[in-house]
Amino acid sequence: MSDHASDPATETFVAHRNLLFTVAYEILGSAADTEDVLQETWLRWVKVDPGQVRDPRAYLIRITTRQSLNRLRAMQRRKEAYVGPWLPEPLRTAPDTAENVELAESLSMAMMLVLETLSPTERAVFVLREAFEVSYDEIAAAVDRSPAAVRQIAHRARRHVEA
Repeated sequence: MSDHASDPATETFVAHRNLLFTVAYEILGSAADTEDVLQETWLRWVKVDPGQVRDPRAYLIRITTRQSLNRLRAMQRRKEAYVGPWLPEPLRTAPDTAENVELAESLSMAMMLVLETLSPTERAVFVLREAFEVSYDEIAAAVDRSPAAVRQIAHRARRHVEA
């Protein structure tokens, strides 16, 4: 039986977990959904041959973004059937996680409500670009679009948010 604490896949995942949590949370607005996405990301990550991954951080962001988009689209389909207000769930930060807060504080509740008006892809592109300064090429790989299309989406989303 292997010791997971010394497993390189686990170490890599744990090293990027706070960033991945923040990416997923800012796309989804729900800590519970974010934890589910991180679980999915982990399950996919441990099946990957590390020799095939040039940049683990970018790869993990890509998996997390795709899983977040899938979940966001499913949530929006459910919400279309729901009549009533929707608000993002406030994120409680324990004292030990508070120091890692490039977390929820990078976007306010008001921003979460604005993001809610964007399409799932616009939301992911906006969050990755504006909050995390991820390159257009990395975002393009994460959302299955060309870098040029991602630049357009980012521009549209920025204009929408500014409005």
